[in-house]
Amino acid sequence: MMMETDCLVVEELFKAYATRGGGLEVLRGVSFRLGRGESIAIMGPSGCGKSTLLHILGTLEWPTSGRVLLAGRNPFELGEADLARFRNRHVGFVFQDHHLLPQCSVVENVLLPTLVNRDAGEDAPARARQILERVGLSGRLDHRPAELSGGERQRAAIARALINRPHLLLCDEPTGNLDRVSAETVGSLFLEVCAEEQAALVLVTHSLRLAERFARRMELVDGRLEG
Repeated sequence: MMMETDCLVVEELFKAYATRGGGLEVLRGVSFRLGRGESIAIMGPSGCGKSTLLHILGTLEWPTSGRVLLAGRNPFELGEADLARFRNRHVGFVFQDHHLLPQCSVVENVLLPTLVNRDAGEDAPARARQILERVGLSGRLDHRPAELSGGERQRAAIARALINRPHLLLCDEPTGNLDRVSAETVGSLFLEVCAEEQAALVLVTHSLRLAERFARRMELVDGRLEG
């Protein structure tokens, strides 16, 4: 059952893949809840299923069984077109690589998700500038990604992920390519901006230093969350 304070509910999530040697179970009964503005860091070795979990939460993969509720909806009950709109509106992604388009300026990159969001409205450019100012890029609006440092590119990626006011922000090793100072700056931004925007934040990382900054930390072990 989803409580009024819940933004994300994950219940008994299983994921298995068919292989020549039989079924490969990657997730085994993963369950947790997050309210708006709450965050969780998930750790675990490579191949333990962290990215698979993020892909399911982001509706990029279907679970074998279990349930995901985001903003009161089960996205896996939607048709393909409605699911794509739901993902665009309610989920923001930040990956280890920034995935900015090199031919577009910073502000143009941030505005890309609004092109298919019918609810973005005419205030989208103002919203983009506001978020870019919040992440410290107000002086880089017209720069191309090649003109930015690694930390600045990830800050632009954060702004892009938040432009549609998503309920959920998913981050997959977002500081993996950054130096220590930039990683700490970006890590602080995730927590501060998500709290301000009231977005639930799920971050997977190998960095204990980054995970220790989160109030909730769990480890994915043998397909199960422990913490």
